[in-house]
Amino acid sequence: MDVGSAAALEEAAWIRAAQRGDQDAFERLVRANDRGVLRLAMNLLRSEEDAYDVYQETFLRVYRNLHAFRFDCNFHTWLYRIVTNLCLDQLRKRRVRREESAVVETADGPRDRLESFPEGRAQGDPQRALMSRQLSQRIQTALGELTPRERMVFELRHYQGLRLKAIGEVLDTTEEAAKTCLFRATQKMRAALGDFL
Repeated sequence: MDVGSAAALEEAAWIRAAQRGDQDAFERLVRANDRGVLRLAMNLLRSEEDAYDVYQETFLRVYRNLHAFRFDCNFHTWLYRIVTNLCLDQLRKRRVRREESAVVETADGPRDRLESFPEGRAQGDPQRALMSRQLSQRIQTALGELTPRERMVFELRHYQGLRLKAIGEVLDTTEEAAKTCLFRATQKMRAALGDFL
């Protein structure tokens, strides 16, 4: 038995135990999936506060609805469907209330909110660091111009590494529809990043 099969069997055992009310098993499920859920929400929403709200709501919904999980789909597909639906709701709310700009006024002048997140790597070459910042800004702008569904598909494929079939399941659509949506998103990203590519 390979490691993946053993992990899947262990996860299934945790799910069944949690369905019977075992709090420890539920906590193990949360710990096994919390980073992936938070990373997905952060990448889709680009807001730490909103991502943590979605993270909490996701596991609250999992807790409330785990009894209904019937193993007819992969647990991660079910979990990511919850996350993506909550993120889509959040993105729709932003459009309705015209979410504030990514640029905020500070005492030192205008500042991009995304620059407040630590970069986590050494800034050895200033030229390269500048190019990296410019590329990052262009990517953020291009992602912001995608429709919420295109952004979801692009994120799930390129940042989460899901296959198109799984993306279709997460978004409750067909693999072909996910493929078409990914193609449109990729074309838009290429057009927006043309001179960097």
